[in-house]
Amino acid sequence: MALVTPFTVAQSIVSTPGQPEHKGDPGKFEIVGNSLVSSQQIFLGLPDKMYIIDKVENNPVKINGHPAWAAEYRLSNNSQKAMDILTNTFCAGGNVLGNGTWLNVGGNQAVTVGGKPAGRQDGSTSAYRDPDGRRSLLTPCDDDSCKWYLSPFLSEQRWYPTVETLPNGSAIILGGCKSGGYVNDAAQANPTYEFFPSQGPAVTSPILENTLPANLYPLTWLLPSGKLLIQATWSTILLDYETGAETPLDDMLDAVRAYPAGAGTVMMPLTPANNWTATIMFCGGSDVPTDRWSSPDFVPIAQPASTSCVKITPDVSESYVHDDPLPERRSMTNFILLPDGKVLCLNGARTGTAGYGTRPWSIGQSFADDPVLTPVLYDPNAPAGSRWSSNGFAASTIPRMYHSTASLLPDGSVFVSGSNPNADYTTGSDVLFPTEYRTERFFPLYYNQRRPQPKGLISRLSYGGPAFDVVLDSDDLFGDISNVENATVVVIRTGFSTHSINMGQRMVVLQSSYTGFGNNTATLHVSQVPPNPSVLAPGPAFLFVVVKGVPSVGVQVMIGSGKIETQQILPIGPIPAPTISRIVVPEAVSYPHDC
Repeated sequence: MALVTPFTVAQSIVSTPGQPEHKGDPGKFEIVGNSLVSSQQIFLGLPDKMYIIDKVENNPVKINGHPAWAAEYRLSNNSQKAMDILTNTFCAGGNVLGNGTWLNVGGNQAVTVGGKPAGRQDGSTSAYRDPDGRRSLLTPCDDDSCKWYLSPFLSEQRWYPTVETLPNGSAIILGGCKSGGYVNDAAQANPTYEFFPSQGPAVTSPILENTLPANLYPLTWLLPSGKLLIQATWSTILLDYETGAETPLDDMLDAVRAYPAGAGTVMMPLTPANNWTATIMFCGGSDVPTDRWSSPDFVPIAQPASTSCVKITPDVSESYVHDDPLPERRSMTNFILLPDGKVLCLNGARTGTAGYGTRPWSIGQSFADDPVLTPVLYDPNAPAGSRWSSNGFAASTIPRMYHSTASLLPDGSVFVSGSNPNADYTTGSDVLFPTEYRTERFFPLYYNQRRPQPKGLISRLSYGGPAFDVVLDSDDLFGDISNVENATVVVIRTGFSTHSINMGQRMVVLQSSYTGFGNNTATLHVSQVPPNPSVLAPGPAFLFVVVKGVPSVGVQVMIGSGKIETQQILPIGPIPAPTISRIVVPEAVSYPHDC
């Protein structure tokens, strides 16, 4: 089967973004409906389509004679349709390729009621009709009859793998285990990585061999240097995936961050001011010694989550440094990059870790308790000691525990869904943490402000190449020409959200200057993506223009060629020096139609 590309990449001017269609109350959550399946994994495939993936369980919605465990969610009207996703996707990983195809990688063995192993692994038995998902790679399409497809390439058996997109638009698939459980162990670990499309047999990785037991979903980022940062248990390395060389960095401080500790993790915005240098932030998690995770007397639910926040800039320093701690303890939390450069922290619990099971000490089946319901915002530009704030934020009414997800949407709100610390579909008034279908939007404080409506945004960005012009009128600049001085053009990839990770999420601020005019209009002169695909791997993303901290509605763009291939690097096109002129130009200013 050919890989499915969801949209073409011919260069063109995109439609001028308008105002958000959805009305929201800034700083608050709104329940927008129920998902058809519980949102264990989500990704924004197109501006109006969120794809939701669950584990195999007895969801009330059926498809092709068995319970559904995937759905397509239209954001414009909250309509949904069930999808048949072919294999058991429980605890899969995912990311997007350079041609716009999204992968769902791995999963669990075929199961029957209660999550117990099915008698056969080919989907021919049990009420769920679910084939083994541990070697699967699945791709969706985009049309009215959209289906999931099983790639002819079969991965190594992987449950809890991480997927990261590489500079040529292919993907690296890392780690996982073969049989599952609370933590990994030597009998079932898969301490290897491989590539899609395939580049041959899997490669054994020392960090994945030596970081048992808390090394499932190894935390991984492509760095601008072209190397990968990988963090698991207490260890951190740089991987040169072309040679296999692993360079140790300093150990993690204060707490375990990877699954099942569930820290919030994010690559901070890559900007002209920091020369597009990557800094990774880790907050929360659990301070559990390595030998305790597998101890029979370890009680996760009694373990207080951490407040520690640390950062590392691996292309500059091998050491972690402390940042302001979280205001509250959190495990199983999500970090979402907002277009204004701030980081939203939401979901999770004050005690316990990811995981579920029937234990004397579990809450129902949950290994965590005491949900954190109020989000908090991190401002990297605030002075040390005052970077976290929940001012203006109201609490959600829905605990978002194990198997919760979140993702930025094009209108700048945040989609929040999921929570299911149960082996199978479990609801009822007597269940403290049920299988959760209620889906919310959270509205950042900028949400109801009049949004910039920039003219001249383009549909494809290259690595280097000629600059393009974006026109802002007086309303876009809030009637004050000085606001153009801090206007930014940002690219955000929202990522594949599961298990406190948004795989592939990152934000790049493009270099820009401006020409302002006497009638409070301006033209932004915007450079393309820096001529380095390791800054932002090829594939779809969203482009926003931000004025006075208020983002436009994002438009989907393709980064690079739209193909899985070595990307063309072009000379950086010049942009003029910033100026503000007293000359008045007509509002109906023209702008280029091609790069």
